[in-house]
Amino acid sequence: MTLMAAARVHDRTGTLRLEKVAVPEPGPRDVLVSVASAGLAPSLLKLLERGSFKHLPTVPGHEIAGTVVAVGDEADPGLAGARVRVHPVLACGTCRYCRGDREQMCASVAMIGHGAHGTGPMPLYERYHDGGLAEYVRVPSWLVDVLPGGVGFDVAAKTHDLANAVRALKCAALPPGGTLVVTAATGTMGTATVKLAPFFGAARLVLVGRSAQRLERVRELSSLPADTVALDELDGDWETEGGLTGRLRDLVPDGADAVLDFLPQGGGTAQATAALATGGTLVHMGGNRAPFPYSARDLQHHCWRVVGTRACTRTDTAAVLDLLGSGALRADDLITHRYALADVNEAFAATRRRTEPIWMAVVHP
Repeated sequence: MTLMAAARVHDRTGTLRLEKVAVPEPGPRDVLVSVASAGLAPSLLKLLERGSFKHLPTVPGHEIAGTVVAVGDEADPGLAGARVRVHPVLACGTCRYCRGDREQMCASVAMIGHGAHGTGPMPLYERYHDGGLAEYVRVPSWLVDVLPGGVGFDVAAKTHDLANAVRALKCAALPPGGTLVVTAATGTMGTATVKLAPFFGAARLVLVGRSAQRLERVRELSSLPADTVALDELDGDWETEGGLTGRLRDLVPDGADAVLDFLPQGGGTAQATAALATGGTLVHMGGNRAPFPYSARDLQHHCWRVVGTRACTRTDTAAVLDLLGSGALRADDLITHRYALADVNEAFAATRRRTEPIWMAVVHP
Protein backbone atom coordinates (compact mmCIF):
# COMPACT_ATOMS: atom_id res chain seq x y z
CA MET A 1 0.00 0.00 0.00
CA THR A 2 1.38 3.38 -1.05
CA LEU A 3 1.01 6.17 1.51
CA MET A 4 0.67 9.93 1.11
CA ALA A 5 0.64 12.97 3.37
CA ALA A 6 -2.80 14.42 4.02
CA ALA A 7 -4.24 17.09 6.32
CA ARG A 8 -7.40 15.66 7.86
CA VAL A 9 -10.08 16.98 10.18
CA HIS A 10 -11.60 14.58 12.71
CA ASP A 11 -14.21 16.78 14.39
CA ARG A 12 -15.83 20.21 14.20
CA THR A 13 -13.06 22.03 16.08
CA GLY A 14 -11.24 22.68 12.82
CA THR A 15 -7.78 21.49 13.84
CA LEU A 16 -6.16 19.59 10.98
CA ARG A 17 -3.85 16.65 11.60
CA LEU A 18 -1.05 15.89 9.17
CA GLU A 19 -1.26 12.12 8.69
CA LYS A 20 -0.04 9.34 6.45
CA VAL A 21 -2.95 7.66 4.68
CA ALA A 22 -3.34 5.38 1.68
CA VAL A 23 -3.23 6.95 -1.78
CA PRO A 24 -6.81 6.55 -3.09
CA GLU A 25 -7.44 4.05 -5.86
CA PRO A 26 -9.23 5.50 -8.90
CA GLY A 27 -12.42 3.73 -9.93
CA PRO A 28 -13.45 3.09 -13.55
CA ARG A 29 -14.61 6.68 -14.22
CA ASP A 30 -12.14 8.40 -11.89
CA VAL A 31 -8.79 10.09 -12.26
CA LEU A 32 -6.07 10.42 -9.64
CA VAL A 33 -4.58 13.92 -9.43
CA SER A 34 -1.18 14.71 -7.97
CA VAL A 35 -2.01 17.97 -6.18
CA ALA A 36 0.29 20.86 -7.02
CA SER A 37 -1.79 23.61 -5.40
CA ALA A 38 -4.84 23.69 -3.13
CA GLY A 39 -6.68 26.89 -2.33
CA LEU A 40 -7.57 28.01 1.17
CA ALA A 41 -11.09 29.28 1.84
CA PRO A 42 -11.74 30.89 5.25
CA SER A 43 -15.39 29.80 5.07
CA LEU A 44 -14.33 26.17 5.17
CA LEU A 45 -13.75 26.10 8.93
CA LYS A 46 -17.02 27.96 9.57
CA LEU A 47 -18.91 25.31 7.62
CA LEU A 48 -17.07 22.59 9.53
CA GLU A 49 -18.18 24.11 12.83
CA ARG A 50 -21.79 24.23 11.59
CA GLY A 51 -21.76 20.52 10.74
CA SER A 52 -21.83 20.89 6.95
CA PHE A 53 -19.08 18.29 6.60
CA LYS A 54 -21.03 15.02 6.74
CA HIS A 55 -18.08 12.60 6.63
CA LEU A 56 -15.43 12.76 9.33
CA PRO A 57 -12.54 12.28 9.34
CA THR A 58 -12.01 13.83 5.94
CA VAL A 59 -9.47 15.76 3.87
CA PRO A 60 -10.83 19.28 3.25
CA GLY A 61 -9.96 21.55 0.35
CA HIS A 62 -12.27 22.12 -2.63
CA GLU A 63 -9.92 24.26 -4.74
CA ILE A 64 -7.55 21.85 -6.47
CA ALA A 65 -5.07 21.93 -9.33
CA GLY A 66 -2.43 19.43 -10.34
CA THR A 67 -1.48 16.69 -12.79
CA VAL A 68 -3.45 13.54 -13.65
CA VAL A 69 -1.25 10.54 -12.77
CA ALA A 70 -3.75 7.68 -13.15
CA VAL A 71 -6.92 7.20 -15.22
CA GLY A 72 -9.75 4.73 -14.65
CA ASP A 73 -10.62 2.14 -17.31
CA GLU A 74 -13.76 4.00 -18.43
CA ALA A 75 -12.32 7.53 -18.25
CA ASP A 76 -10.76 9.44 -21.14
CA PRO A 77 -7.22 8.03 -21.53
CA GLY A 78 -6.18 11.36 -23.00
CA LEU A 79 -6.34 12.85 -19.51
CA ALA A 80 -3.22 10.97 -18.44
CA GLY A 81 -0.48 13.49 -17.72
CA ALA A 82 -2.81 16.49 -18.22
CA ARG A 83 -2.47 19.65 -16.14
CA VAL A 84 -5.94 20.17 -14.67
CA ARG A 85 -8.09 22.00 -12.17
CA VAL A 86 -10.94 20.20 -10.42
CA HIS A 87 -14.49 21.50 -10.53
CA PRO A 88 -15.64 20.60 -7.00
CA VAL A 89 -19.42 20.85 -7.38
CA LEU A 90 -21.08 17.44 -7.04
CA ALA A 91 -24.64 17.43 -8.39
CA CYS A 92 -27.08 14.96 -9.93
CA GLY A 93 -26.67 16.27 -13.48
CA THR A 94 -30.28 15.64 -14.49
CA CYS A 95 -32.59 17.93 -12.48
CA ARG A 96 -33.96 21.26 -13.74
CA TYR A 97 -31.19 23.13 -11.95
CA CYS A 98 -28.39 21.01 -13.38
CA ARG A 99 -29.92 21.25 -16.85
CA GLY A 100 -30.29 25.02 -16.52
CA ASP A 101 -26.72 26.03 -15.57
CA ARG A 102 -27.65 26.24 -11.88
CA GLU A 103 -26.12 23.05 -10.50
CA GLN A 104 -25.25 24.76 -7.20
CA MET A 105 -29.02 24.69 -6.48
CA CYS A 106 -29.40 20.93 -7.04
CA ALA A 107 -31.00 19.01 -4.16
CA SER A 108 -28.00 16.66 -4.18
CA VAL A 109 -25.37 19.38 -4.24
CA ALA A 110 -22.19 18.99 -2.24
CA MET A 111 -18.56 19.80 -2.86
CA ILE A 112 -15.40 17.77 -3.00
CA GLY A 113 -13.36 18.60 0.10
CA HIS A 114 -16.12 20.83 1.42
CA GLY A 115 -19.63 20.78 2.82
CA ALA A 116 -22.85 19.06 1.82
CA HIS A 117 -25.42 21.72 0.99
CA GLY A 118 -28.30 19.86 -0.60
CA THR A 119 -31.51 18.49 0.89
CA GLY A 120 -31.62 15.16 -0.96
CA PRO A 121 -29.43 12.08 -1.28
CA MET A 122 -25.78 12.77 -2.10
CA PRO A 123 -24.27 9.58 -3.50
CA LEU A 124 -21.34 11.35 -5.14
CA TYR A 125 -20.41 13.03 -1.87
CA GLU A 126 -20.24 9.61 -0.21
CA ARG A 127 -17.35 8.71 -2.51
CA TYR A 128 -15.68 12.04 -3.22
CA HIS A 129 -15.81 13.95 0.07
CA ASP A 130 -12.00 13.96 0.45
CA GLY A 131 -10.38 17.08 -1.01
CA GLY A 132 -7.13 18.61 -2.05
CA LEU A 133 -5.12 19.23 1.15
CA ALA A 134 -3.17 16.08 0.40
CA GLU A 135 -0.56 14.87 -2.03
CA TYR A 136 -3.17 13.08 -4.16
CA VAL A 137 -6.93 13.26 -4.63
CA ARG A 138 -9.37 10.97 -6.45
CA VAL A 139 -12.04 12.84 -8.43
CA PRO A 140 -14.63 12.09 -11.13
CA SER A 141 -13.03 12.34 -14.55
CA TRP A 142 -15.91 14.50 -15.82
CA LEU A 143 -15.09 17.19 -13.26
CA VAL A 144 -11.57 18.04 -14.38
CA ASP A 145 -10.76 20.91 -16.73
CA VAL A 146 -7.55 20.80 -18.73
CA LEU A 147 -5.63 24.01 -18.16
CA PRO A 148 -4.76 26.36 -20.99
CA GLY A 149 -1.06 26.86 -21.56
CA GLY A 150 0.44 29.56 -19.42
CA VAL A 151 -2.06 29.17 -16.57
CA GLY A 152 -0.14 28.22 -13.44
CA PHE A 153 -1.37 25.81 -10.79
CA ASP A 154 -1.87 28.46 -8.11
CA VAL A 155 -4.27 30.55 -10.19
CA ALA A 156 -5.89 27.35 -11.48
CA ALA A 157 -6.61 26.28 -7.90
CA LYS A 158 -8.34 29.61 -7.26
CA THR A 159 -10.43 29.45 -10.45
CA HIS A 160 -13.44 28.57 -8.31
CA ASP A 161 -13.29 31.90 -6.45
CA LEU A 162 -12.78 33.81 -9.68
CA ALA A 163 -15.81 32.00 -11.09
CA ASN A 164 -17.85 32.92 -8.01
CA ALA A 165 -17.14 36.53 -8.93
CA VAL A 166 -18.22 35.82 -12.51
CA ARG A 167 -21.52 34.43 -11.24
CA ALA A 168 -22.10 37.53 -9.08
CA LEU A 169 -21.25 39.86 -11.97
CA LYS A 170 -23.62 38.01 -14.28
CA CYS A 171 -26.39 38.38 -11.70
CA ALA A 172 -25.69 42.12 -11.51
CA ALA A 173 -26.55 42.51 -15.21
CA LEU A 174 -24.74 45.84 -15.40
CA PRO A 175 -25.65 48.18 -18.23
CA PRO A 176 -22.72 49.14 -20.48
CA GLY A 177 -20.70 51.81 -18.74
CA GLY A 178 -22.22 50.98 -15.36
CA THR A 179 -21.03 52.00 -11.92
CA LEU A 180 -20.45 49.10 -9.55
CA VAL A 181 -20.05 49.19 -5.75
CA VAL A 182 -18.05 46.29 -4.29
CA THR A 183 -18.21 45.75 -0.54
CA ALA A 184 -15.61 43.78 1.44
CA ALA A 185 -13.41 44.72 -1.47
CA THR A 186 -10.13 43.79 0.21
CA GLY A 187 -11.01 40.09 0.57
CA THR A 188 -10.82 37.18 -1.83
CA MET A 189 -14.14 37.82 -3.55
CA GLY A 190 -13.64 41.57 -3.64
CA THR A 191 -10.28 41.37 -5.36
CA ALA A 192 -11.55 38.73 -7.79
CA THR A 193 -14.46 41.03 -8.68
CA VAL A 194 -12.14 43.99 -9.24
CA LYS A 195 -10.16 41.94 -11.76
CA LEU A 196 -13.22 40.67 -13.62
CA ALA A 197 -15.51 43.71 -13.57
CA PRO A 198 -14.25 45.21 -16.86
CA PHE A 199 -15.44 42.10 -18.73
CA PHE A 200 -19.03 42.49 -17.47
CA GLY A 201 -19.99 46.06 -18.33
CA ALA A 202 -18.45 48.03 -15.47
CA ALA A 203 -16.84 51.36 -16.31
CA ARG A 204 -16.35 52.64 -12.75
CA LEU A 205 -15.87 51.01 -9.36
CA VAL A 206 -16.49 52.14 -5.80
CA LEU A 207 -14.62 49.90 -3.37
CA VAL A 208 -15.80 49.58 0.25
CA GLY A 209 -13.67 48.06 3.01
CA ARG A 210 -12.41 48.66 6.53
CA SER A 211 -8.95 50.05 5.86
CA ALA A 212 -8.00 52.91 3.55
CA GLN A 213 -4.49 51.52 3.21
CA ARG A 214 -5.71 48.10 2.13
CA LEU A 215 -8.27 49.61 -0.21
CA GLU A 216 -5.53 51.60 -1.91
CA ARG A 217 -3.68 48.37 -2.68
CA VAL A 218 -6.83 46.89 -4.16
CA ARG A 219 -7.46 49.99 -6.25
CA GLU A 220 -4.07 49.41 -7.86
CA LEU A 221 -5.42 46.11 -9.20
CA SER A 222 -8.17 47.85 -11.15
CA SER A 223 -7.94 48.77 -14.80
CA LEU A 224 -11.03 50.97 -14.23
CA PRO A 225 -11.43 54.30 -12.42
CA ALA A 226 -12.03 53.39 -8.77
CA ASP A 227 -13.00 55.36 -5.68
CA THR A 228 -12.69 53.97 -2.17
CA VAL A 229 -14.72 54.21 1.02
CA ALA A 230 -12.94 53.16 4.22
CA LEU A 231 -15.41 52.19 6.93
CA ASP A 232 -12.83 52.94 9.62
CA GLU A 233 -12.84 56.57 8.51
CA LEU A 234 -16.61 57.07 8.72
CA ASP A 235 -18.22 58.46 11.86
CA GLY A 236 -18.41 55.95 14.68
CA ASP A 237 -22.20 55.74 14.43
CA TRP A 238 -22.25 55.22 10.66
CA GLU A 239 -24.17 51.94 10.92
CA THR A 240 -27.12 53.62 12.61
CA GLU A 241 -26.90 57.07 11.04
CA GLY A 242 -26.49 56.13 7.37
CA GLY A 243 -22.87 57.19 7.04
CA LEU A 244 -22.02 54.65 4.36
CA THR A 245 -25.06 55.54 2.27
CA GLY A 246 -24.18 59.22 2.52
CA ARG A 247 -20.60 58.67 1.42
CA LEU A 248 -21.65 56.51 -1.52
CA ARG A 249 -24.23 59.11 -2.57
CA ASP A 250 -21.53 61.78 -2.44
CA LEU A 251 -19.46 59.73 -4.87
CA VAL A 252 -22.35 58.59 -7.09
CA PRO A 253 -25.15 61.17 -6.76
CA ASP A 254 -27.43 59.40 -9.25
CA GLY A 255 -26.92 56.06 -7.52
CA ALA A 256 -24.92 52.98 -8.41
CA ASP A 257 -26.15 50.59 -11.08
CA ALA A 258 -25.29 47.58 -8.92
CA VAL A 259 -23.83 46.57 -5.57
CA LEU A 260 -21.92 43.33 -5.26
CA ASP A 261 -22.07 42.69 -1.55
CA PHE A 262 -19.68 40.28 0.16
CA LEU A 263 -20.15 41.61 3.71
CA PRO A 264 -20.66 38.72 6.18
CA GLN A 265 -22.29 40.83 8.89
CA GLY A 266 -23.44 44.28 9.95
CA GLY A 267 -25.44 47.14 8.49
CA GLY A 268 -23.27 47.76 5.45
CA THR A 269 -25.42 45.58 3.20
CA ALA A 270 -28.54 47.64 3.82
CA GLN A 271 -26.71 50.95 3.55
CA ALA A 272 -25.08 50.03 0.25
CA THR A 273 -28.52 49.04 -1.03
CA ALA A 274 -29.82 52.51 -0.21
CA ALA A 275 -27.15 53.93 -2.52
CA LEU A 276 -28.55 52.12 -5.57
CA ALA A 277 -30.02 54.02 -8.47
CA THR A 278 -33.64 53.47 -9.40
CA GLY A 279 -33.67 50.12 -11.17
CA GLY A 280 -30.35 49.08 -9.61
CA THR A 281 -29.41 45.58 -8.46
CA LEU A 282 -28.10 44.25 -5.16
CA VAL A 283 -26.25 40.94 -5.51
CA HIS A 284 -25.50 39.41 -2.12
CA MET A 285 -22.90 36.66 -1.66
CA GLY A 286 -21.67 37.42 1.86
CA GLY A 287 -24.05 35.41 4.03
CA ASN A 288 -25.01 38.45 6.13
CA ARG A 289 -27.61 37.56 8.79
CA ALA A 290 -28.45 41.16 9.70
CA PRO A 291 -32.13 42.05 9.10
CA PHE A 292 -32.83 43.57 5.69
CA PRO A 293 -34.83 46.72 6.46
CA TYR A 294 -36.66 47.22 3.17
CA SER A 295 -40.26 46.30 2.50
CA ALA A 296 -41.66 44.83 -0.69
CA ARG A 297 -43.09 48.29 -1.34
CA ASP A 298 -39.58 49.77 -1.12
CA LEU A 299 -38.39 47.32 -3.76
CA GLN A 300 -41.39 48.12 -5.93
CA HIS A 301 -41.00 51.88 -5.51
CA HIS A 302 -37.29 51.90 -6.38
CA CYS A 303 -37.59 49.11 -8.95
CA TRP A 304 -34.65 47.41 -7.23
CA ARG A 305 -33.66 43.84 -7.92
CA VAL A 306 -32.28 41.85 -4.98
CA VAL A 307 -30.42 38.68 -5.95
CA GLY A 308 -28.95 36.12 -3.60
CA THR A 309 -26.37 33.82 -5.09
CA ARG A 310 -23.81 31.25 -3.99
CA ALA A 311 -20.99 29.35 -5.64
CA CYS A 312 -20.59 29.07 -9.40
CA THR A 313 -21.28 26.76 -12.31
CA ARG A 314 -19.16 24.99 -14.89
CA THR A 315 -20.09 27.71 -17.36
CA ASP A 316 -18.66 30.33 -15.01
CA THR A 317 -15.38 28.47 -14.57
CA ALA A 318 -15.14 27.97 -18.33
CA ALA A 319 -15.43 31.74 -18.78
CA VAL A 320 -12.56 32.28 -16.33
CA LEU A 321 -10.34 29.70 -18.02
CA ASP A 322 -11.06 31.27 -21.43
CA LEU A 323 -10.06 34.71 -20.14
CA LEU A 324 -6.92 33.34 -18.50
CA GLY A 325 -5.98 31.28 -21.54
CA SER A 326 -6.37 34.22 -23.92
CA GLY A 327 -4.21 36.45 -21.73
CA ALA A 328 -7.03 38.97 -21.33
CA LEU A 329 -7.16 38.21 -17.60
CA ARG A 330 -4.04 38.01 -15.46
CA ALA A 331 -4.56 36.95 -11.88
CA ASP A 332 -1.18 35.82 -10.55
CA ASP A 333 -0.90 38.97 -8.46
CA LEU A 334 -3.98 37.90 -6.48
CA ILE A 335 -2.02 35.02 -4.91
CA THR A 336 -0.52 36.75 -1.89
CA HIS A 337 0.28 33.78 0.38
CA ARG A 338 1.70 30.31 -0.19
CA TYR A 339 2.09 27.66 2.50
CA ALA A 340 3.49 24.16 2.85
CA LEU A 341 1.08 21.39 3.80
CA ALA A 342 2.80 21.05 7.17
CA ASP A 343 1.85 24.67 7.93
CA VAL A 344 -1.84 24.34 7.05
CA ASN A 345 -3.14 25.13 10.55
CA GLU A 346 -1.10 28.33 10.66
CA ALA A 347 -2.39 29.14 7.19
CA PHE A 348 -6.01 28.91 8.30
CA ALA A 349 -5.22 30.88 11.46
CA ALA A 350 -3.72 33.65 9.34
CA THR A 351 -6.84 33.83 7.15
CA ARG A 352 -8.96 34.22 10.29
CA ARG A 353 -6.72 36.85 11.93
CA ARG A 354 -6.34 38.98 8.81
CA THR A 355 -3.66 41.04 10.54
CA GLU A 356 -2.06 41.33 7.11
CA PRO A 357 -3.85 41.57 3.76
CA ILE A 358 -4.60 38.12 2.33
CA TRP A 359 -6.30 38.16 -1.04
CA MET A 360 -5.85 34.54 -2.09
CA ALA A 361 -3.85 31.84 -0.31
CA VAL A 362 -2.78 28.40 -1.49
CA VAL A 363 -1.12 25.32 -0.03
CA HIS A 364 1.55 23.30 -1.84
CA PRO A 365 1.31 19.66 -0.68
